[in-house]
Order: sequence, then structure tokens, then C-alpha cells
Amino acid sequence: MLKKPAPARPGASTDSPWSPSRAKTRQLKREAVILAAARAFREHGYHNTSLEDVASALNVTKPTIYYYVANKEEILFECFRAGLDQIKSVFGDLDASKHTAREKLRVLIRHYGAAIAGEFGWCMVRAEDQDLSPAMSARVKALKSEIDQRIRGLIKEGIKDGSVGNCDPKMTAFAIAGALNWISHWYHKDASLSPAEVGEAFALVFDHTLKPR
Repeated sequence: MLKKPAPARPGASTDSPWSPSRAKTRQLKREAVILAAARAFREHGYHNTSLEDVASALNVTKPTIYYYVANKEEILFECFRAGLDQIKSVFGDLDASKHTAREKLRVLIRHYGAAIAGEFGWCMVRAEDQDLSPAMSARVKALKSEIDQRIRGLIKEGIKDGSVGNCDPKMTAFAIAGALNWISHWYHKDASLSPAEVGEAFALVFDHTLKPR
């Protein structure tokens, strides 16, 4: 049973799902832990953030955090996966779509860019640099490869259906991912464009770039 929340600490989040006035399920609370961690990692870095910091942001105790995640490495992986899930959420629609491959690629790039500019963007790009265990590193690489292969597949499909100009699918996919991942280095929440607008801007650029000449 969760302990009664302590009095709010200075700077603690006012929308913590542990607020006595809000009844939340375990899943929503776990998502709140992951989101709070993602924000802390982005602000202070992975190694400079402790689980005590995450607990403080949510106005709960450190043992409460362990009810939802096993350790800090797992929470980083869950932040990484939460961001990738925002990209993968369109896979089903893309598979069912009758649009050209370039149009599908534009949708994928739009979601990719928005995810990188979003709350989990830092974790998506920097997770692999944080001295992860071999097992966790392999899981991260496998998920990243899934996105890479999807982009390459759409490029190949576009060359075949004539909607994408002739190019090297592997190098083109690297160029797209590299440009999108770099968003995490310069985008800030208070920027003039929202994450969705950033994603759309990049989608337009690459849509124009990939057109047959």
C-alpha cells in the first residue's frame, strides 16, 4: 500500500497523480514516473539524476518509485521505449494505407520529428550513450534497428513505385534519422514551434528532397 504523500516539496510537480484528490491506476502512476524521469534526464542528464530526484518531482518516497521500476537503467529504457512508441503508433496505418511510399514516409518522419522534440526525445537519442548493461544496450539497438528498417523499406518501396527519386536507401535513411535525432540538441520546450510543427517542418523538407527529379 502506498504511503500517504508527504507535504509538497518546493518545486514539486502540482499535477502528480499521487495527489489525494485524484484517483489513478497503477499504469497511469507508472507513466507519471517515466515522464518525470524523462524530464529530469533531459534537464540534468542521466548520471546527474537520482531516483530521489524523480520521487521528489512527484512528491512521493523513493521506495514508491521501486514499485513501478526496478532501477534507474530500466526507467531510462522505458523513457526510450515511450518515445519510440510514438513513432511506431502509425505503423499499422501505414501498412493499411494505399498512399505512395513517399507519402507514407512523410507521415513517419512527421511523427519521428514530433517524438524527438517531445518529452522523451533526449532519452531516445542519448540512451545508448549512458553505459548501459550489454543486455539493455542490445534491447535499445534492436528497437532502433526496427525504426531504421522501416524507413529503409519505405524508401525502397518509393523507388519502386516511382514516388521517390533514385538513391541509396541505407544512406538516405541515415541522413533522415541523423537530421531528426539532432532536434534533441537544439529544441527547447519554449521554442516558437510545437513538437508537432517541428515534425511537420522536417517532413516537408524531406518530402521535397525525395521527389524524383
